[in-house]
Amino acid sequence: MKILIPLILIAGLLSGAVVANEATPMAEDPVLEKRVMALSKELRCLVCQNQSVAASHAELAIDMRNEVRDKMKSGWSDQQIVDYLVERYGDFVRYRPPFNSTTMLLWLGPLGMLLIGATVLFVVLKRRRARGTETVLTKEERERVDQLLNEDIGRDKA
Repeated sequence: MKILIPLILIAGLLSGAVVANEATPMAEDPVLEKRVMALSKELRCLVCQNQSVAASHAELAIDMRNEVRDKMKSGWSDQQIVDYLVERYGDFVRYRPPFNSTTMLLWLGPLGMLLIGATVLFVVLKRRRARGTETVLTKEERERVDQLLNEDIGRDKA
């Protein structure tokens, strides 16, 4: 028992080293690093596809961040870097791609789906309203329903 407690303490202290990650490279200039991270948030990770380059831990995202950092150190503007990456990877690398013929469906798709949904809802409600007036019972059917209901009430009392 005396040996078990020190072993647990040592294992607990060493477990932090197991889950530690390698530090991400930072620029010497904090202003440059903020600029790198701001631009990286506007770029899509091509591996993860649902994360920005700034948030992704994929190797390609790390390479893209380093590439952005190097281009900024060389004096490139943000727009020049974005143009370079779009030329290299296509408009998909941008979280907010421009509106053009290739991205038209991306921009207008949600509006189209909304219009289709509203049209379907309108048609279904219109049919339901029209069907509600068609279900009028004839005099004989109404008398039969009343008779069946009265029989059920009579059984419940007995």
